[in-house]
Order: sequence, then structure tokens, then C-alpha cells
Amino acid sequence: MARRLRFNGTGSDGDGCPAVHEDVDSGEVIVQGAPLADAEDVAQLQCLSEGEVAVVVPRELLVDWAPKERTRKVRTIGLEEFGGLFRKFEHTAWRLETRRRYASDEAGDRWKGFIETGSVVEDWPAGAPARSFRDTIREQTGLGKRVERVRIVDQPPTTGQHYLLDGARWNIASGEDIRNMWRVDADRLRLPDEDFWLFDSRLVALLRFDDDDQLTHVDLITEPAEVVRCSMIRDAAWHYAVPWEEFTAGM
Repeated sequence: MARRLRFNGTGSDGDGCPAVHEDVDSGEVIVQGAPLADAEDVAQLQCLSEGEVAVVVPRELLVDWAPKERTRKVRTIGLEEFGGLFRKFEHTAWRLETRRRYASDEAGDRWKGFIETGSVVEDWPAGAPARSFRDTIREQTGLGKRVERVRIVDQPPTTGQHYLLDGARWNIASGEDIRNMWRVDADRLRLPDEDFWLFDSRLVALLRFDDDDQLTHVDLITEPAEVVRCSMIRDAAWHYAVPWEEFTAGM
């Protein structure tokens, strides 16, 4: 079975080499770079076994992109504490959505109405979690803060993606800025299949789902290399994603 590799970063300004990747399952680190080719240099290496290749990389590459701890330090929080982050961020909250289905979307009359009519009606009752979230976003964006999302869409879109595309108008009315991108373009940019919020370019909230597509908990990460990696993902995705109104018009 092929490894699941995550691109951490590169020390290159153009060609992408040298670079550091990480195996998301084992935690092993893969470093790529130019091979150490000079025979006299290779002869000085100790413990180089048959089939192994030494590569040369700048020291800064490992300082900037290699993990700093044996295991990634995260703090796992529940959904209630996660919701509180939207009342605490200072400047920006940015979301990458890559999943084909979110089970929480399918609960209640709002989803049933969409299945029957093909249109999302904003009918969240007062006190509902989604209504409270919208009120929080409206309050925060009213203070000049930015809440932004990039949503990845399949061709053709799944039912859940159609639901989000149609319902995005209500998020936008609350102050969010939403853009979309076809999955083929996300793959071309090598965007990861991850769902996360990035708060103030300093805190990553990695969303964890079970096999039934239900959000179960959130991992908070402040490791600088991981925050920078997610910031790079944000910059690439935001640059190439299409504003919601333009994207839906093109469909």
C-alpha cells in the first residue's frame, strides 16, 4: 500500500527541490535533494548501506520544515470548546473544506427541504447551534474581522456539495467570504485532503471525522512549521479559488 505523504515545505524558490515530506501514518520523514555524487565525499560517510543514497540539503530546510518533536504535539478539544474559538480570534478565521459529505448537514428539516426542492431555505430556529454560529460570525465580521472559506467541489458535485453550494448565500449574508475550487484543480495544486480552520495565522484547528462523516473532535496545533504549512495552503487555495457567485454562475 502506498504511503500517505504530506508535503511539509521546500527550501527552493522554484523547482521544489530540496523538500521535506512526512508520512502521516508512521510519522517518518522523507527528505529529497540532490544526491551526494562525489566518490570521495561518499567514502567519508559512515553506515551507508547498499541501496541507500545520501542527499544534500541546506541546513535551513531541516530547521524550517522537519518536525521538532518525536511526536506532533496537539491538544484535542471537544466541539463546544471549538465553537468558542470563533468568539476569540483577533483578525482572521480561514477554512479549507475538502470532504464530499458532512453528516451533520443531513440532520433536520433544512436538509429535507433541500432534497425535496433543490433549494436551501434559511430556517434555523433561534437557539439552534447553526443559528448561533451565524450570529457569532455576523458579530465578528461586523467588527472588521475576516471569515473566509475555500470549498473543494467534485465533478459532478456530490449531493452534500450541492447543498453547501446553494446554502452558501446564507453564510455570505452573515459576513463570510466563500470561494470554491474544482477538485481537479486542488489536486493540481497538491492541496491536502484535510479539513481545518486557521485562526490568525497562528493556530490550526484540524477537524477529525469518523467513518460516518460525523465531526467528532478537533486537534489544536501551534507548532510553527505546521502553522506555516497551513498558511501556505491557504495562500495557494485562496489565490486560485473562484468567488462563490462566479463559481455557481459558471455551473
